[in-house]
Amino acid sequence: MATIPITKRGAELLKAELHRLKTVDRPSVIAAIAEARAQGDLSENAEYDAAKDRQGFIEGRIQEVEGKLSAAQVIDPSALDAGGRVVFGATVELEEESSGEQVTYQIVGEDEADLKLGLVNISSPIARALIGKEVGDLAEVHAPGGAKSYEILAVRYA
Repeated sequence: MATIPITKRGAELLKAELHRLKTVDRPSVIAAIAEARAQGDLSENAEYDAAKDRQGFIEGRIQEVEGKLSAAQVIDPSALDAGGRVVFGATVELEEESSGEQVTYQIVGEDEADLKLGLVNISSPIARALIGKEVGDLAEVHAPGGAKSYEILAVRYA
């Protein structure tokens, strides 16, 4: 199986979710199933059906998270030394050429991405355009919304 890059923070979030699924969600759904069974006839018991569906979702999510963690290549951005180049985990300050608007993005794994928080997926158009560039370079981003050009103002590994 191929490794999946993930930041140290992202791996900790997945581990926390796995812990919650196993110690909180799984026991509560088991209790809900037992309670629904106690009500008698299971063939027309909506609570039982809902609890079984929820159990299936929780067990599937546990397997998915365990699989991601086992294939994860955890990268600590603060331990990187890429000589000022944009790499996975780097935080990049950009200025859009046409508008002068400044934005800051961190390049992260698929499960961590959240554009509202400035976390962009490594496979997104903007991240692919930035990888390997240095301060002062221009990055041409070909996104669904059209082409944009960004100047790299700063690269940090934090």
